[in-house]
Order: sequence, then C-alpha cells, then structure tokens
Amino acid sequence: MWDFDKYQGNVAVKDEFGTALTYGELHKENDKLFEMINRRCLAFCLCTNSIGSIVGYTAFIQNGIVPVLLNAHLEKELLNNLLNSYYPSYLWVPTKQICEFENTHTVYSAYEYTLLKTSYEKEYELYPELCLMLTTSGSTGSPKFVRQSYKNVLANAQSIVQYLELDETEKPITTLPMNYTYGLSIINSHLLVGATILVTDKGLMQKEFWAFFKNEGATSFGGVPYTYEMLDRLRFYRMQLPTLRYMTQAGGKLISELHAKFAEYAEYNDKRFIVMYGQCEATARMGYLPAEKAVEKCGSMGVAIPGGKFKLIDVDGNEITDVLTTGELVYEGENVTLGYAECGADLIKGDERGGILQTGDMAQFDQDGYYYIVGRKKRFLKIYGNRVNLDEMDRLIKGKFDGIDCASAGVDDHMYIFVTDESIADEVREFVIFKTKLNPAAFKTIVINEIPKNDAGKTLYKELTKYYE
Repeated sequence: MWDFDKYQGNVAVKDEFGTALTYGELHKENDKLFEMINRRCLAFCLCTNSIGSIVGYTAFIQNGIVPVLLNAHLEKELLNNLLNSYYPSYLWVPTKQICEFENTHTVYSAYEYTLLKTSYEKEYELYPELCLMLTTSGSTGSPKFVRQSYKNVLANAQSIVQYLELDETEKPITTLPMNYTYGLSIINSHLLVGATILVTDKGLMQKEFWAFFKNEGATSFGGVPYTYEMLDRLRFYRMQLPTLRYMTQAGGKLISELHAKFAEYAEYNDKRFIVMYGQCEATARMGYLPAEKAVEKCGSMGVAIPGGKFKLIDVDGNEITDVLTTGELVYEGENVTLGYAECGADLIKGDERGGILQTGDMAQFDQDGYYYIVGRKKRFLKIYGNRVNLDEMDRLIKGKFDGIDCASAGVDDHMYIFVTDESIADEVREFVIFKTKLNPAAFKTIVINEIPKNDAGKTLYKELTKYYE
C-alpha cells in the first residue's frame, strides 16, 4: 500500500510525549508484528489516536492481514457480539485493556499495544482483495461493516493527495478517530507521500492539543461540522497559527454561516479551507470544493474528486440534466467499496457494486457544475461525523422501553427523541447516549402529547420539525 522505504529517513508519526518513528523504523515495527502472525487472517484493531494503534494498522495492511477497525472504548456487550459474529484470529488492543479479554493469550507487545491470539476454532474465508472493514453506523449495535478493497483504499488516497496537493512536508494533526473513515483517510493519504502525522488523543478544547500543534508546527487538521462549531466558540480566528496551511471539513453539511466564516478567514490569512463530501461506502471521499471556490460557492460540497464522476437520477432512475433540479446523487469511481458484511460468512463476497454508488443523498448542481446537498433519501443523521440510523434508534428504544411511543428526528449534530411519557424522558436520553457513545450535547428528549401519524399509522416526521431548536 505504502512505500515506507522511499521515505525511510522521514518521521512518519510523532506523539505529544516525544515518541517518534521514522518510516524506516515503522517498516521494521511492522515486520516484527507480522512475524508473530505470519499469515493472512482477520484481526480486530481497537483504535486510539496513538502510535501503537497506527503501528498495528499499518502492519496489517502492509502484510495482507484484514483489520476490523473499532473504537477502543466500544461497549463491551457490542464488542462481544462482533467477536462472536466474525471470529477474528487476533486482537490488537491497548495493553491496559488486555484484562477485558478472556480466552486469549498474549503474543507480542509494543508501544502500549498488545497482540492477543483468540481461541476461536473457526475462521471465515477472506476475499483476496479485501483490505479492511469499517463500521458505518457508530455504535448503535449493528454488525454491518463496509468491505474496502486494496484498490479502493489506494485509489482514494491517491486522489486526496492530488486534489489537496500533499507532499512530504505536511504535518497533519489528528482531530478525528482513526476508526472513522474520514480520520483514516487522512492517515492513508499522508503516509503515501512521506509526511509526518502528529498523533494525539487530546481534543480541541484542551490546551495540550494547541501546545502540541504549535510546538510541532502542524500544517493541517480535519473536522466535522461540530469541530467547526467548537472552533467558532473558541474564537479560532484570533489564534496565531503561522504553520497552518489548510483545513478540511466533511462528515455532514456545515451550516452556511460557518462555511462563510472559515472560508473568509482562510482567504484573508493566506490559508486554504476545503469542504469535502464522502461516505464510508466510497472509502472516504467523493467530492471536494476547491479552496479558491470556498467563498464564491459557499454551501456547496463541490465537484467529484479526481477519477470520480457524479450524476443525479430521478425516481425512475433517469439522469437529470437540468440545473437546480433535485435528484439522488450517484457516484462512480474506483473508490466505491465492495459492499457490506453483516456476518462472518460475508467476508468471502466479492465486488457487489461495480464501482457505482447510489448515495442516498438528494442534491442539485448549479450552472457551473457544482453540487449542493439538499436532503437525504433515508432517515439517518450525522452526529459529529458518526452516522446514526434513526429507524434503528427507534427500534432500540422501543426494545428497551416496552410499550413506549417514540420518534427520533433532527438535523446533523442535533438529534431529538420525541416521547409522550415525561417520567421516562431523561432515562431514554441516557440510554441513547449510552448506546451511541457520542457527545451528550447532541441529544435532547422532547415530551409531546402524541406522536403525529397518518392514517396508515406512519409517523409524520415533518410535523416534528416545528419543535427543533
């Protein structure tokens, strides 16, 4: 996937504690880890933004081991369900968590991570081109993963390198989880050009993050809409960040006011602000708005990435050619992933999409060919970059609270759970927070007299929008 020897003297990863690995050293660490496995198999990687996590991930990818990337703090019950569905041969986990795993034995440790051998007697056959698997739905309980091929990952990383004009002088700082497709794409693309990835688990609201940023001369960061909402509150525009070259935004549509603020800041301060569009089903990126168009085309997600194509289709599947006409956005490119896996038996499946993805997003294009997302065909939100299926959430709530009448709705980064029983409103909200493991600020319960429904008993979600804040 990556040519570590080409950049062997460059620093590949460096953390806030001063630990660093050159590309040559990373290559050696990868070889050491692979020697402990020495075959193609499935491995669960419990991810943190740390050098140990990246060592494991790169070792697996470079040597044909298929990693399933998961948040290291995933709910134990859900993790056990996934383990018993997929039977991974190995686990790469933070060393401090190894006591949580029964029926395993330690094989190898490095950089505060440990390789555990599982005791599953069964292994599922792996499709030869299967590279890695990522979840699409946060941690709401679904065993569904996106199957990404080696060609998918490499093609998307190469495209990102091209349109962001990346080279070995870049120093991106981690602001997103590496088990999230957007965060992973930053790692993949920068490793491709020999750049230095600054690794930290600190957040934007912590002074340690900004100290690390300034001390190491970070050149870029990525963020979801919530990231930019926080930066706006932090009065980011007043910060002195001379080494910052560009900022990227994806993971949901940024409100126009914030898009304009950051685009104008970047233009005034000789930096670049690039809005992007993507889905895990397309590896990561499908569209981007060139920095020079950030102000002029405010609100747009841009044009297709190099090597990709967009089109709109109507309800009958016919292509839409008229400007400012809404249709479903369809993408074509080598980064369109193989399909889904919902159980271990699906790991042998090949390419089910043929390079074409119906995104489920409704869009329009203007007279210059720039695309604008105007809504979604299906019911899901992006909560701080994590996709949450609202229908699945309703099912979980109703499964937990017998007889409850509820409805989940909202806009990106703001989910409202409507209930008719005030006595359990707080309990429902806490359950949703527990299930998603996302920021509590994104969730609110609203008590109403009854859930609006039509004659067929289907919830009228549009009637709930009047309660949004």
